[in-house]
Amino acid sequence: MPTLGYVQRLYDFLRRHPTGVDAFWAFVLLGLSGLSVVAVADSEGHDPTLLVIPVVIGLCLVVALRRRFTEHMLVLAAVIGAAQMAGDVRPSMANFAMLVIIYTAAADGPKWASRFALTGGLAAAPLSQLRWPEPSTGTWGNVLYTVFMIVPFALAWVLGDSIRTRRAYFAQLEERAARLEKEREAQAKVAVAAERARIARELHDVVAHNVSVMVVQADGAAYVLDAAPDQAKQALATISGTGRQALAEMRRLLGVLRTGEPEESGEYVPQPDVEQLDELIEQVRGAGLPVDFKVEGTPRPLPSGVELTAYRIVQEALTNTRKHGGENAGASVRLVYFDDGLGLLVEDDGKGAPHELYEDGGADGSGHGLIGMRERVGMVGGTLDAGPRPGGGFRISALLPLKPAH
Repeated sequence: MPTLGYVQRLYDFLRRHPTGVDAFWAFVLLGLSGLSVVAVADSEGHDPTLLVIPVVIGLCLVVALRRRFTEHMLVLAAVIGAAQMAGDVRPSMANFAMLVIIYTAAADGPKWASRFALTGGLAAAPLSQLRWPEPSTGTWGNVLYTVFMIVPFALAWVLGDSIRTRRAYFAQLEERAARLEKEREAQAKVAVAAERARIARELHDVVAHNVSVMVVQADGAAYVLDAAPDQAKQALATISGTGRQALAEMRRLLGVLRTGEPEESGEYVPQPDVEQLDELIEQVRGAGLPVDFKVEGTPRPLPSGVELTAYRIVQEALTNTRKHGGENAGASVRLVYFDDGLGLLVEDDGKGAPHELYEDGGADGSGHGLIGMRERVGMVGGTLDAGPRPGGGFRISALLPLKPAH
């Protein structure tokens, strides 16, 4: 295990210093090239030309700076090759640098450099064979030798181009993964915002309705405390029951926020539905608001979202009537089952809500109940109309589309 750690650190060091690695191999190539030049000169019995030295040094420089200045080193290699042909400097081990720069240009260079490297690599062997033909082989032998020498240049370019393609593929995968991660984060934020809005609507409906009932009953109890103790006692009992119901619904909402605490636990009340409208209206009547309630059409099971939306609309509408209708106000609730929708109509004959509470859904920031209504209706794909009645009072109508209950 320690050995693997040393190897990994060495690998990381080499990756951080690519030019140093290339300079090391350039130095090795320089030494081997010098030895090969001396060996060839001894075997042929004559001293090498002075042009050999700058050619070898230039090719080693190409290897040393291939990744830092790819395009410049490619052009330098081409110039050195032309100088070799013009100065009659036969290829040596230093010419291995041409394979290296062709690979580098194909892997890291721009498109023009990659194409130039491929063209130069394919032309290098034929030009070299034309400049220094082998007298001992025939024409076909020279042709086969040329084809054989083209192969390393072609393979160097193919390898470099494959590396470029692979890097582009992995870069695309990383970009896609990053984009998907951002999309997941955005979706999570949207989901959190939607859940916060849903909980805010639930809290508003629960608090506004139940506290309104408790305030009305408390005022009534205070008014008849001395004259009619039995009525005061009944009002206090209503306040107690309403408070318990409000606490139960608050616990249910808070339970949704706690991970691993199921909403169906016996400690919490279930989500209200259309069947509980009778209880709601009886509670409102007990608080002193006359309500006429009628159901038209054939009742049938509804999706849970539509059930909750219908209940909350009626609850909020009657709460607004108690708050803004004034004394002696009365209300009517109509629940109509259509073939493809559920209609709701809640009207009162009171003073009506202030104009700013329903204009643009409560533009002054006070009409949160109407805002919540519009949000609920929009979530189930319905429509809502809220505003004053022509003959006085306030009117709220909604149409909720029905879907088969599963």
